[in-house]
Amino acid sequence: MVDGPGSPPRTRPGVVTASSWLLILVAAIQVVNLILSLTTIGTVRDVMRDAYRGTSVEQAADYAWVFGLGSAVLALLLAAGLVVLALLNNRGKNGARITTWVVGGILLCCTGGGLLNNAAGGMMNGNSTSGDVPSGQEIQRRLEDALPGWYGPASTLLSVIALLALLGALILLALPQANEFFRRAKQQSWEPPVPGTAYPGAAYPGAPGQPTGPGQGYGQPGHGQPGHGEPGYGQPGPGQPGHGEPGPGSGEYREPEPPAGR
Repeated sequence: MVDGPGSPPRTRPGVVTASSWLLILVAAIQVVNLILSLTTIGTVRDVMRDAYRGTSVEQAADYAWVFGLGSAVLALLLAAGLVVLALLNNRGKNGARITTWVVGGILLCCTGGGLLNNAAGGMMNGNSTSGDVPSGQEIQRRLEDALPGWYGPASTLLSVIALLALLGALILLALPQANEFFRRAKQQSWEPPVPGTAYPGAAYPGAPGQPTGPGQGYGQPGHGQPGHGEPGYGQPGPGQPGHGEPGPGSGEYREPEPPAGR
Protein backbone atom coordinates (compact mmCIF):
# COMPACT_ATOMS: atom_id res chain seq x y z
CA MET A 1 0.00 0.00 0.00
CA VAL A 2 1.46 3.36 -1.08
CA ASP A 3 0.28 6.72 0.27
CA GLY A 4 1.48 8.77 -2.65
CA PRO A 5 4.51 9.75 -4.73
CA GLY A 6 7.63 10.00 -2.62
CA SER A 7 6.04 8.51 0.50
CA PRO A 8 7.20 5.19 1.94
CA PRO A 9 4.87 2.21 1.49
CA ARG A 10 2.79 1.13 4.45
CA THR A 11 2.22 -2.51 5.31
CA ARG A 12 -1.19 -3.37 6.73
CA PRO A 13 -0.77 -4.97 10.16
CA GLY A 14 -2.47 -8.22 11.03
CA VAL A 15 -4.72 -6.61 13.64
CA VAL A 16 -6.39 -4.46 10.97
CA THR A 17 -6.90 -7.44 8.67
CA ALA A 18 -8.36 -9.50 11.52
CA SER A 19 -10.67 -6.63 12.47
CA SER A 20 -11.97 -6.39 8.91
CA TRP A 21 -12.70 -10.11 8.78
CA LEU A 22 -14.60 -9.85 12.07
CA LEU A 23 -16.70 -7.02 10.64
CA ILE A 24 -17.49 -9.16 7.59
CA LEU A 25 -18.51 -11.98 9.95
CA VAL A 26 -20.91 -9.65 11.74
CA ALA A 27 -22.35 -8.61 8.37
CA ALA A 28 -22.88 -12.27 7.43
CA ILE A 29 -24.70 -12.88 10.72
CA GLN A 30 -26.95 -9.92 9.98
CA VAL A 31 -27.88 -11.49 6.65
CA VAL A 32 -28.65 -14.83 8.34
CA ASN A 33 -30.85 -13.07 10.92
CA LEU A 34 -32.58 -11.30 8.05
CA ILE A 35 -33.40 -14.62 6.40
CA LEU A 36 -34.71 -16.05 9.68
CA SER A 37 -36.89 -13.00 10.23
CA LEU A 38 -38.40 -13.18 6.75
CA THR A 39 -39.20 -16.88 7.13
CA THR A 40 -41.02 -16.34 10.45
CA ILE A 41 -42.62 -12.94 9.91
CA GLY A 42 -45.87 -14.50 8.70
CA THR A 43 -46.15 -16.66 11.81
CA VAL A 44 -45.46 -13.67 14.04
CA ARG A 45 -48.21 -11.67 12.37
CA ASP A 46 -50.75 -14.50 12.82
CA VAL A 47 -49.89 -14.81 16.51
CA MET A 48 -50.20 -11.07 17.01
CA ARG A 49 -53.59 -11.00 15.25
CA ASP A 50 -54.94 -13.77 17.46
CA ALA A 51 -53.60 -12.09 20.58
CA TYR A 52 -55.04 -8.64 19.79
CA ARG A 53 -58.29 -9.73 18.12
CA GLY A 54 -61.26 -7.98 19.65
CA THR A 55 -59.12 -5.52 21.59
CA SER A 56 -58.75 -1.78 21.26
CA VAL A 57 -55.38 -2.23 19.50
CA GLU A 58 -56.42 -4.85 16.97
CA GLN A 59 -54.29 -3.21 14.27
CA ALA A 60 -51.12 -3.75 16.32
CA ALA A 61 -50.41 -6.97 14.41
CA ASP A 62 -50.19 -5.09 11.11
CA TYR A 63 -47.96 -2.47 12.70
CA ALA A 64 -45.68 -5.21 14.04
CA TRP A 65 -45.50 -6.77 10.55
CA VAL A 66 -44.49 -3.44 8.97
CA PHE A 67 -41.96 -2.91 11.74
CA GLY A 68 -40.50 -6.37 11.05
CA LEU A 69 -40.06 -5.55 7.35
CA GLY A 70 -38.41 -2.24 8.20
CA SER A 71 -36.04 -3.99 10.59
CA ALA A 72 -35.13 -6.50 7.87
CA VAL A 73 -34.27 -3.72 5.41
CA LEU A 74 -32.24 -1.95 8.10
CA ALA A 75 -30.33 -5.15 8.84
CA LEU A 76 -29.49 -5.53 5.14
CA LEU A 77 -28.22 -1.95 4.90
CA LEU A 78 -26.23 -2.41 8.09
CA ALA A 79 -24.58 -5.54 6.71
CA ALA A 80 -23.60 -3.73 3.51
CA GLY A 81 -22.23 -0.81 5.53
CA LEU A 82 -20.07 -3.09 7.68
CA VAL A 83 -18.54 -4.68 4.57
CA VAL A 84 -17.75 -1.24 3.12
CA LEU A 85 -16.18 -0.13 6.41
CA ALA A 86 -14.07 -3.29 6.51
CA LEU A 87 -12.72 -2.61 3.01
CA LEU A 88 -11.97 1.04 3.80
CA ASN A 89 -10.22 0.07 7.03
CA ASN A 90 -7.95 -2.23 5.04
CA ARG A 91 -6.95 0.79 2.94
CA GLY A 92 -6.01 2.82 6.02
CA LYS A 93 -8.89 5.32 5.96
CA ASN A 94 -8.99 6.88 9.41
CA GLY A 95 -12.47 8.27 8.84
CA ALA A 96 -13.74 4.73 8.23
CA ARG A 97 -12.18 3.60 11.51
CA ILE A 98 -13.96 6.37 13.42
CA THR A 99 -17.25 5.49 11.70
CA THR A 100 -16.71 1.86 12.64
CA TRP A 101 -16.37 2.81 16.29
CA VAL A 102 -19.57 4.87 16.20
CA VAL A 103 -21.71 2.33 14.32
CA GLY A 104 -20.19 -0.56 16.24
CA GLY A 105 -20.90 1.09 19.57
CA ILE A 106 -24.57 1.60 18.69
CA LEU A 107 -24.87 -1.98 17.42
CA LEU A 108 -23.22 -3.28 20.60
CA CYS A 109 -25.81 -1.52 22.75
CA CYS A 110 -28.72 -2.84 20.68
CA THR A 111 -27.45 -6.42 20.53
CA GLY A 112 -26.46 -6.47 24.19
CA GLY A 113 -29.84 -5.10 25.23
CA GLY A 114 -31.65 -7.75 23.22
CA LEU A 115 -29.58 -10.52 24.76
CA LEU A 116 -30.22 -9.23 28.28
CA ASN A 117 -33.93 -9.10 27.59
CA ASN A 118 -33.97 -12.68 26.32
CA ALA A 119 -31.85 -13.87 29.25
CA ALA A 120 -34.30 -12.28 31.68
CA GLY A 121 -37.14 -14.22 30.10
CA GLY A 122 -38.86 -11.20 28.66
CA MET A 123 -39.12 -9.42 32.01
CA MET A 124 -38.45 -6.12 30.28
CA ASN A 125 -41.67 -6.52 28.35
CA GLY A 126 -43.65 -6.07 31.54
CA ASN A 127 -46.29 -8.22 33.15
CA SER A 128 -49.03 -5.65 33.47
CA THR A 129 -51.99 -5.34 31.15
CA SER A 130 -53.89 -2.30 29.98
CA GLY A 131 -57.60 -2.99 29.74
CA ASP A 132 -58.24 -5.81 27.30
CA VAL A 133 -54.70 -5.81 25.85
CA PRO A 134 -52.62 -8.92 26.70
CA SER A 135 -49.31 -8.46 28.51
CA GLY A 136 -45.89 -8.66 26.90
CA GLN A 137 -45.12 -11.97 28.57
CA GLU A 138 -48.31 -13.46 27.17
CA ILE A 139 -47.35 -12.38 23.67
CA GLN A 140 -43.86 -13.81 24.15
CA ARG A 141 -45.27 -17.15 25.32
CA ARG A 142 -47.54 -17.40 22.29
CA LEU A 143 -44.66 -16.62 19.95
CA GLU A 144 -42.46 -19.30 21.50
CA ASP A 145 -45.25 -21.86 21.09
CA ALA A 146 -45.86 -20.95 17.44
CA LEU A 147 -42.24 -20.65 16.26
CA PRO A 148 -39.97 -23.69 15.67
CA GLY A 149 -38.09 -24.95 18.71
CA TRP A 150 -34.70 -24.23 17.14
CA TYR A 151 -35.50 -20.61 16.31
CA GLY A 152 -34.89 -19.19 19.79
CA PRO A 153 -31.55 -20.93 20.51
CA ALA A 154 -30.25 -20.24 16.99
CA SER A 155 -31.16 -16.58 17.19
CA THR A 156 -29.51 -16.24 20.61
CA LEU A 157 -26.34 -18.02 19.47
CA LEU A 158 -26.00 -15.81 16.40
CA SER A 159 -26.47 -12.70 18.51
CA VAL A 160 -23.76 -13.78 20.97
CA ILE A 161 -21.30 -14.52 18.14
CA ALA A 162 -22.05 -11.16 16.50
CA LEU A 163 -21.58 -9.35 19.80
CA LEU A 164 -18.19 -10.94 20.51
CA ALA A 165 -16.97 -10.49 16.93
CA LEU A 166 -17.97 -6.82 16.87
CA LEU A 167 -16.35 -6.19 20.24
CA GLY A 168 -13.13 -7.84 19.06
CA ALA A 169 -13.12 -5.79 15.84
CA LEU A 170 -13.44 -2.52 17.73
CA ILE A 171 -10.67 -3.46 20.17
CA LEU A 172 -8.28 -4.47 17.38
CA LEU A 173 -8.77 -1.11 15.67
CA ALA A 174 -7.67 0.65 18.87
CA LEU A 175 -4.35 -1.19 19.27
CA PRO A 176 -1.03 0.71 18.77
CA GLN A 177 -0.25 -1.22 15.57
CA ALA A 178 -3.51 0.00 14.08
CA ASN A 179 -2.85 3.58 15.19
CA GLU A 180 0.49 3.59 13.37
CA PHE A 181 -1.18 2.26 10.23
CA PHE A 182 -3.97 4.84 10.22
CA ARG A 183 -1.67 7.78 11.03
CA ARG A 184 -1.42 10.06 8.04
CA ALA A 185 1.98 10.81 6.56
CA LYS A 186 3.17 14.35 7.27
CA GLN A 187 2.95 16.57 4.25
CA GLN A 188 5.68 19.09 3.49
CA SER A 189 4.40 22.59 4.15
CA TRP A 190 5.17 25.50 1.82
CA GLU A 191 7.72 27.95 3.16
CA PRO A 192 8.03 31.48 1.74
CA PRO A 193 11.45 32.52 0.41
CA VAL A 194 13.76 34.32 2.83
CA PRO A 195 14.39 38.00 1.92
CA GLY A 196 17.72 38.41 0.11
CA THR A 197 17.73 34.93 -1.40
CA ALA A 198 16.93 34.09 -4.97
CA TYR A 199 13.50 32.59 -5.64
CA PRO A 200 13.82 29.27 -7.46
CA GLY A 201 13.76 29.82 -11.21
CA ALA A 202 14.24 33.62 -11.01
CA ALA A 203 17.37 35.44 -12.29
CA TYR A 204 18.75 38.51 -10.58
CA PRO A 205 21.45 41.02 -11.66
CA GLY A 206 24.87 39.58 -11.11
CA ALA A 207 23.92 36.10 -12.21
CA PRO A 208 25.91 34.63 -15.11
CA GLY A 209 24.58 35.81 -18.46
CA GLN A 210 22.48 38.59 -16.94
CA PRO A 211 23.08 42.40 -17.22
CA THR A 212 24.90 43.98 -14.31
CA GLY A 213 25.69 47.55 -15.38
CA PRO A 214 23.42 50.58 -15.13
CA GLY A 215 21.11 51.02 -18.04
CA GLN A 216 21.43 47.41 -19.07
CA GLY A 217 17.99 46.18 -18.42
CA TYR A 218 16.45 42.99 -19.60
CA GLY A 219 16.39 42.75 -23.38
CA GLN A 220 19.64 44.78 -23.78
CA PRO A 221 23.07 43.27 -24.47
CA GLY A 222 25.42 42.85 -21.55
CA HIS A 223 29.11 41.95 -21.25
CA GLY A 224 30.08 39.18 -23.60
CA GLN A 225 26.94 39.56 -25.70
CA PRO A 226 26.85 40.70 -29.34
CA GLY A 227 26.62 44.47 -29.72
CA HIS A 228 27.93 45.31 -26.26
CA GLY A 229 30.55 48.09 -26.25
CA GLU A 230 30.13 48.93 -29.93
CA PRO A 231 29.71 52.58 -30.83
CA GLY A 232 26.28 53.66 -31.78
CA TYR A 233 24.53 50.52 -30.79
CA GLY A 234 22.36 49.51 -33.67
CA GLN A 235 24.59 51.37 -36.24
CA PRO A 236 27.59 50.03 -38.24
CA GLY A 237 31.00 50.64 -36.75
CA PRO A 238 34.40 51.40 -38.42
CA GLY A 239 35.36 49.00 -41.15
CA GLN A 240 31.78 47.88 -41.67
CA PRO A 241 29.76 48.61 -44.77
CA GLY A 242 27.82 51.81 -44.42
CA HIS A 243 30.06 53.32 -41.77
CA GLY A 244 30.40 57.06 -42.21
CA GLU A 245 27.13 57.40 -44.02
CA PRO A 246 24.78 59.88 -42.49
CA GLY A 247 21.92 58.52 -40.61
CA PRO A 248 18.43 58.96 -41.79
CA GLY A 249 17.25 62.56 -41.45
CA SER A 250 20.69 64.05 -40.71
CA GLY A 251 20.58 66.38 -43.75
CA GLU A 252 24.26 65.83 -44.62
CA TYR A 253 25.94 63.93 -47.39
CA ARG A 254 29.32 62.38 -46.91
CA GLU A 255 31.34 60.56 -49.47
CA PRO A 256 32.26 57.09 -48.46
CA GLU A 257 35.87 56.62 -47.40
CA PRO A 258 38.05 54.72 -49.86
CA PRO A 259 39.11 51.28 -48.82
CA ALA A 260 42.48 51.05 -47.10
CA GLY A 261 45.50 50.29 -49.32
CA ARG A 262 44.37 52.28 -52.35
